[in-house]
Amino acid sequence: MTSPKPIPAASVAMIERLATRVRAARTAQGLPRRALSDMSGVSPRYLAQLEAGEGNISVILLDRVATALNVRIEDLLSEAPPMRADVARVARLYEVAAAPVQGRVRALLAPENPMALRAQRVCLIGLRGAGKSTLGRRAAEKLKVPFVELTDAIEAEAGIPLGEVMALYGQDGYRALEAQAITRVIDDHDKLILAVAGGIVGEPATYAQVLERFHTVWVRTSPAEHMARVRAQGDLRPMEGNPGAMDQLKSFLTTRTPLYERALAQVDTSAKPVQMSVNDLLATIASNRFLDSIGTE
Repeated sequence: MTSPKPIPAASVAMIERLATRVRAARTAQGLPRRALSDMSGVSPRYLAQLEAGEGNISVILLDRVATALNVRIEDLLSEAPPMRADVARVARLYEVAAAPVQGRVRALLAPENPMALRAQRVCLIGLRGAGKSTLGRRAAEKLKVPFVELTDAIEAEAGIPLGEVMALYGQDGYRALEAQAITRVIDDHDKLILAVAGGIVGEPATYAQVLERFHTVWVRTSPAEHMARVRAQGDLRPMEGNPGAMDQLKSFLTTRTPLYERALAQVDTSAKPVQMSVNDLLATIASNRFLDSIGTE
């Protein structure tokens, strides 16, 4: 008659670990073995063997014991220590939370990780006429992610059209609403493409938040194309009665270039068809992995 094969050391360790954790969970809840037997449908004798490290319990019976103890079966078997009750509760709350809430939790728990803070949010910066709105909207359609114009978010925040915001609140009030709208976008979206006004880089606190919480792309073009595109949109104000408009635009661009250069990437739309620039933006997002889930899961 052949002798039984010895139990592998790893299996012995697992049985001992299981015995210790079942016993600890029962003791922590103040459950007599008889009460656990009644709750789980597993006999007191079987439970005694299990807690002594002598039982070879089936998966079905072990699942009953885990359910009665209100613990996960994997926590009884895993080599890693089981989660504390408070940690397990937070984990359960996280699992059922809405996506924006999960995003805020991840950002709070990993503030040192820039990728976690930025999640999968892309922000297009640059002077008016560079193509932020056109490129952002088309890229978002292609990537099947939301596209948001910050001016629309500001109007939603204020409850009135943008022109009335400026008339009622002035530049300072507008900037305050702009900052609130940025915060709202961050709270509401873990994944999107956002287009912001060119002057946002002049507000240090707001721009710092944009750089911290978004993957930023500077959409740029030549001064002549900036002006031509603004006029093509039907806005003749830059040129009307202002022969020095082009010089002013160049001055704006010179002053803001060091700020725009703080973006993580750039897309130059000068002398390019729109679709080529869209492709450049898509390639930039892909090569920099801006919409990957690295650091957010």
